[in-house]
Amino acid sequence: MSELLIKNGFVVDPASGINGERKDIAIRDGVIVEEVSNRARVIDATGKTVMSGGVDIHSHIAGPKVNAGRTMRPEDKLFKSHARQGLNRVEMGFSIPSTFKTGYDYARMGYAFVMEAAMPPLHAPHVHEEIHDTPIIDEAALPVFGNNWFVLEYLKNHQIENTAAYIAWILQQTRGYGVKVVNPGGSEAWGWGLNCLRMNDPVPYFDITPAEIVKGLIEANEYLGLPHSVHLHTNNLGNPGNYTTTIESLKLAEGMKTENTFKREQVLHHTHVQFHAYGGDSWLNFESKAREVMDYVNSAKGLTIDLGCVTLDETTTMTADGPFEHHLTELNHLKWTNVDVELETAAGIVPYIYSPNIKICGIQWAIGLELALYAKDMSRTFITTDHPNAGPFIRYPRIIKWLMSEKARKEQIDAFKYSQKVVDATNLASMDRELSLYEIAEMTRSGPARALGLYDMYGGLLPGMDGNVAIYNLNPNDMPEDPEKIEQAFSMADHFIKSGVVILENGMVIDQGHKRTLWVNAKTPLPRQVLRDIEEKFLKNYTVSLENYAVKDYLIPNPHVIEVESHAA
Repeated sequence: MSELLIKNGFVVDPASGINGERKDIAIRDGVIVEEVSNRARVIDATGKTVMSGGVDIHSHIAGPKVNAGRTMRPEDKLFKSHARQGLNRVEMGFSIPSTFKTGYDYARMGYAFVMEAAMPPLHAPHVHEEIHDTPIIDEAALPVFGNNWFVLEYLKNHQIENTAAYIAWILQQTRGYGVKVVNPGGSEAWGWGLNCLRMNDPVPYFDITPAEIVKGLIEANEYLGLPHSVHLHTNNLGNPGNYTTTIESLKLAEGMKTENTFKREQVLHHTHVQFHAYGGDSWLNFESKAREVMDYVNSAKGLTIDLGCVTLDETTTMTADGPFEHHLTELNHLKWTNVDVELETAAGIVPYIYSPNIKICGIQWAIGLELALYAKDMSRTFITTDHPNAGPFIRYPRIIKWLMSEKARKEQIDAFKYSQKVVDATNLASMDRELSLYEIAEMTRSGPARALGLYDMYGGLLPGMDGNVAIYNLNPNDMPEDPEKIEQAFSMADHFIKSGVVILENGMVIDQGHKRTLWVNAKTPLPRQVLRDIEEKFLKNYTVSLENYAVKDYLIPNPHVIEVESHAA
């Protein structure tokens, strides 16, 4: 039996409604408990902030496109990494760090769980190999469905039950967690050099529209009662004027009902909204429409979002939105690679520099922060960078600094080469709101955990929850005047405890911990028609046999399976 007592810290835990109270946190055998014996190890957190371990709802850290990015960009390894310390393996990379550095860096920030946000089902074994290779953090992965031939054909014929049965089968085959949708219909259109920029554009050869795909997948997801809602990267990403497409996409959730046992209220999660909140009709009059997007989000029920904040770094963009990446390489003329994954999805990779000397980058930076500052419910608004697309995840502390400090935002605006043009195209300079530690905890802990249906495991410090605790060198009653100290505190936790094991102490990773891979087993009958369709397509179209498609158990040596009884089971 192992026991741990964290004493005298200022606890900030929205899951239990605690906002800066001095309170002890007890952990026994990896789980938070009411009290421990006098034999427990004691960590003194006097004068420091205590939060649950962070939860990242959207990141790209494992799988074939990440590995292709590492191969494509050897220069990314030239960025400074931590020197090897103690038990650590060698670390390398910046925007696309090695698996080891990924786990260590999340631990340094006090994060316990990360969602890999786009898993091609055909390449799921590769994804899980990299997840297993990443130390410390618990992980899960979302298979992509928005351009899958089975899904397009079933939804075209209004076969929701068949769609749901196929989704359940894919989750079982890939050990996946939920339903990810990227540029619905558009990435499939890219196979013919086309795209779907509007929600009612026809998908070539499939007689269906993006709107019908998204709405059908929401219905199938709720039919299954999965822990997480549909996770949507909508059409028209990154283009001036695309905020109208975003609001149109969000409206597809209106009237949708959710019946699940995981206490999530949303039926749709919209990813990296910064890339989808653009006004203007060209890059000449490009401007923020964050207020218009958030006016809708704030007024609607059943929605959650993540930000996708620009961090003003050199980075590597990578997405299953293949046509967008081709568009991007035509803009910046840097390296580009593209992949089409048989009947399932696509991907593209392009390096990108978010320079403070470029007006567009400054406006994008402001939009990401505006979205958060306009939000009325921080438990539905989550901090991300769409790692690595708008910047590396190690910049989350910098985003927190900007959100908590008007002074830090003003200093960054003044540093832009075209600062007045950024001010004119956005509203950020006139916004004096500064988020609290409690609101930051909602955005990085309790909120994303609840949206993922993991409210009973992560994101809180209630008895029975996982013993994931981060201690930061911040006193809520005496916050530093220098905003840089906020970033420093969240960049390197004083202590991080993962599942009751002290992982980080005084800035040093001292233990690799015991990680888990989460996946959802949705129990629903597989109709004979769906089985025939699967067998036929594998025989005629796939380059692998059906027998070799599934992820083998040895690739997930420490699984945590979430069992779901669907409506049809």
